[in-house]
Amino acid sequence: MNPFFITTAIDYTNGAPHIGHAYEKVLADVLARFHRQAGEEVFFLTGVDQHGQKVQQSAEREGIAPQEYVDGITGKFLSLWEKLGIGFDGWAATTAERHKACVRAILTRLREDRDPATGESRWIYKAARAGHYSVRQEQFLTDKERGPDGEFGPEWGQVEYREEENYYFRLSAHRQWLLDLIDARGSAGKPLVLPSFRVAELRNAVEKLEGDLCISRPKSRLSWGIEFPFDPGFVTYVWFDALVNYLSFAPGYDPVPERPSGEFLRLWSTVIHDIGKDILIPAHGVYWPVMLKALGFSDDEMPTLLVHGWWNISGAKMSKSLGNTVDPSALADRYGAAALRYYLMSDIATGRDADFSEERLIQRHNVDLANGLGNLVNRTLNMTLKYRGGSPVCADLPGDLASHLAGNTEALSRYAASMGEGQVQAALEQLSDVVVRSNALVDSSAPWKLAKDPEQAARLDAVLATLILSARAAATMLLPVLPDAAAEILRQLNLSASFEGDARGLPSGYRCGEPKPVFPRLEMPVVEA
Repeated sequence: MNPFFITTAIDYTNGAPHIGHAYEKVLADVLARFHRQAGEEVFFLTGVDQHGQKVQQSAEREGIAPQEYVDGITGKFLSLWEKLGIGFDGWAATTAERHKACVRAILTRLREDRDPATGESRWIYKAARAGHYSVRQEQFLTDKERGPDGEFGPEWGQVEYREEENYYFRLSAHRQWLLDLIDARGSAGKPLVLPSFRVAELRNAVEKLEGDLCISRPKSRLSWGIEFPFDPGFVTYVWFDALVNYLSFAPGYDPVPERPSGEFLRLWSTVIHDIGKDILIPAHGVYWPVMLKALGFSDDEMPTLLVHGWWNISGAKMSKSLGNTVDPSALADRYGAAALRYYLMSDIATGRDADFSEERLIQRHNVDLANGLGNLVNRTLNMTLKYRGGSPVCADLPGDLASHLAGNTEALSRYAASMGEGQVQAALEQLSDVVVRSNALVDSSAPWKLAKDPEQAARLDAVLATLILSARAAATMLLPVLPDAAAEILRQLNLSASFEGDARGLPSGYRCGEPKPVFPRLEMPVVEA
């Protein structure tokens, strides 16, 4: 059984989940379900990032301990994932002892990896530094982060001048290696970054790479973090801590040996990190590959980064400070988790940005699901029961109907190819193709007219069988996105999901089930003046 390992970014527990969090997790869940449906051994990892200065400050403002604060925020994420049907296999929480032990072991290992000639660590050193520090991003800034006017932009939040001693990870020495990796993986079968248009952006950032990564914070100003194993006066920088979750919660990973076990690498060799475009650079595209190189991972063992865009409001990024965030939990309560999942997957191309619209959510559900697929299933089953007692007898298909089913098979193949590349919206366009063509077939073949003509009995059976098989193809494609709704459609059809095509027709002795609407129409809530 082939493995498939997918992760998401772990969500920072400094605020409640928003629509961007929901989109990323639904995307990973859909891809995990598709690969399970394809018979693969899937491990889906998600979780929360619980350390850092902003968490400590938020807890202090509320007058509670940081652990109590992050536990409360973590509960909100877990509640939302349950509501949205996110079926993860592993849960990463960076305050877990398993994770903290892994981070300490990695720091110790990197510190003790020494150059025989100099006796110095190849990867970690201690140095004093003075410079401007972004409190929001929890990092020192360089002159390249300044705007055209020489000032640091608002994206950095509060910027203050600091002088302190810290531990550093040797990053800049591996600039050329990283550039070579980007180029090599771009020409190989396993890309480093998807979609491909993000590669140039990453390469440009690496070309400008300067300086090493500060991986510690003095405990005198930040106590909420993983203590350094060889210097208790420091805690681990939140990004170095957070990225390790992909290893610390992966089945079978041991940070002590120079090379991970073969069983772990069998899973890791397929890993895809599902992340937002804002954390491609520098965290996942720069820090993480060099960290993995330091731990003995080969170029071929570097993960693929599936980089998605943002949901905006009227073209502007959602922001708590602007008050334009969208609460996915409230949307799921108002319209149902299925409608929200379908909208998030069908109305944005993976890697691109899109504008969030409640009206579009309703429209997508009503047009694509209620009027489209739901209508196809309901009238197909009603006509089959009415005209053939639920059991159309079809020994052979005429050319036009065989061609229709061949079109379904082609759509299923394109659907699988798009899913394999993480392009769920493109995959759902194939579902729409089957539904639109099949509803058109109902109108053009007019089974209600065929039923009145005894000489058209064979044609009626063939049309009904074709429609039933088309509905199955559509439900098969819907299954990873809306597992409960698709399973109910398949139950009513009395068929199982299938990617194998319909050359064999309906099984012997087939009888369909009773129709029941799966997608009730949604209405826009009335807002009183």
